[in-house]
Amino acid sequence: ERSFTVGEVPGVLWSPASGSDHAPLVLMAHSGGQHKRAPGILGRAHRFVTGCGFHVAAIDAPGHGDRPRTAADEQHIAVLRQAQAAGEPISPVIVRLHIDLAARAVPEWQATLNALQQLPEIGANGPVGFWGIMQGTGIGVPLTAVEPRITAAVFGCLGHESLTEAAAEITVPIEFLLQWDDEHVERQSGLALFDAFASKDKTLHANAGGHFEVPRFEADSAAQFFAR
Repeated sequence: ERSFTVGEVPGVLWSPASGSDHAPLVLMAHSGGQHKRAPGILGRAHRFVTGCGFHVAAIDAPGHGDRPRTAADEQHIAVLRQAQAAGEPISPVIVRLHIDLAARAVPEWQATLNALQQLPEIGANGPVGFWGIMQGTGIGVPLTAVEPRITAAVFGCLGHESLTEAAAEITVPIEFLLQWDDEHVERQSGLALFDAFASKDKTLHANAGGHFEVPRFEADSAAQFFAR
């Protein structure tokens, strides 16, 4: 595990103990309110590194983890908490938040990838994948749409609002997770996002359960997907 900073963005890189020269790199984005070393990120990173020999990199999204919040970040959070307290739908708030985050995070991820590919054990020509669900999808779909170095991606647990046009630009293999009983993402909206991807190689994994009940075996499925 190695910590790094690109510009003002803190990140962490996990690599195999040996045999890592030019191994595939998976960029891993955390969900809303989390950070680069959140338990889910650590668990999946460990699985990808030790089981597949991949490198895995994660960074803090704007306003998350070790990064300060802007006034706009604080406003988004206040509106979100107000909607939650009132029992109102939070999807419209999340859409606006993700649009703002993606505008800032996409160039940060591209700068991070530039820096990581300068490392001799990664290099500029190895495969690059992206994993991110929930907020990670809100950032990852716009990133994958404009970043040709990403050749496979796992997304999910988010609807099509604000992402349809970007999804239509994506043709790389996709694995998409959908929670059938998601209390925050309407089922039809999630299905619409899956349908919007232009990829000919795309797979939908629909599991019973709520928004935060993604089965643990999906980590193994993602590892197998990236290996393929």
